[in-house]
Amino acid sequence: MLYTRLRFISALAVMTVLAACQNVLSPSTGNVISGSQGTAKTASGQPAVVLVAGATGGTGREVVKHLLLDDYQVRVLVRNEEKARALWGDSVDYAVGDVRKPAQLIDPLRDVDYVITSIGATRGSASNSPEFVDYGGVRNLADVSKAQGVEQFVLVSSSGVTQEDHFLNKMFNNVLRWKLKGEDALRASGVPYTIVRPGGLLDTPGGKSKLIFAQGDTTAGAISREDVAMICVAALGRSEARYKTFETYSEKAAAKNTWQSMFAALAADKPE
Repeated sequence: MLYTRLRFISALAVMTVLAACQNVLSPSTGNVISGSQGTAKTASGQPAVVLVAGATGGTGREVVKHLLLDDYQVRVLVRNEEKARALWGDSVDYAVGDVRKPAQLIDPLRDVDYVITSIGATRGSASNSPEFVDYGGVRNLADVSKAQGVEQFVLVSSSGVTQEDHFLNKMFNNVLRWKLKGEDALRASGVPYTIVRPGGLLDTPGGKSKLIFAQGDTTAGAISREDVAMICVAALGRSEARYKTFETYSEKAAAKNTWQSMFAALAADKPE
């Protein structure tokens, strides 16, 4: 999404605005854990296959980068292969499909072990509105992933989605409400999942700040897109990360936790 930069209305409002609209804040500093601490393998010991949806977006590109660094076999779901090849050349596999059309997702999701999606609506587009992308696209990906036996589905959502009266819903076509519906569709699909709700997204290098995991959707903050990507990749294959929904942001402090302890400290979602 390419939303217009919003200046601050309040500290809390700005962070939530940026989470949903993917704008830029100033960099933060510090130290943080890095890397996913090991690539998830298949039963045969081969690198797992990960499908990335939203791969050409800012966060998606970071996800692909870290998957490749960790030696995963990466398959990107795109609508324009030529445009995508300009980014990755022959380093990834390409699957052409539209998340709004379930039939076009069957082949791309065949023989996939994990899915990471950071898809999002396009402002001002009726056909790429939050209803059809943040909700419908996530639902379609989740349902086909379940049918294809995907082991884990990692969704990049947004902080603030449970705040129904949030002004962003008035400004951006109910974007947060549709993102929450997308989360609910994923939970109902039956595919094992991890839902990451980042705060305001920064176009700054990751691995510089302490990462915070929180639950309850009552806190706000900022976080590097690269850090979000690292979280998504780190969640793959971890039982302690499954069936959990959490917000994440960064602080200017040295990190002491490991991925395992951070995921393990989170409460699992209660079944419907």
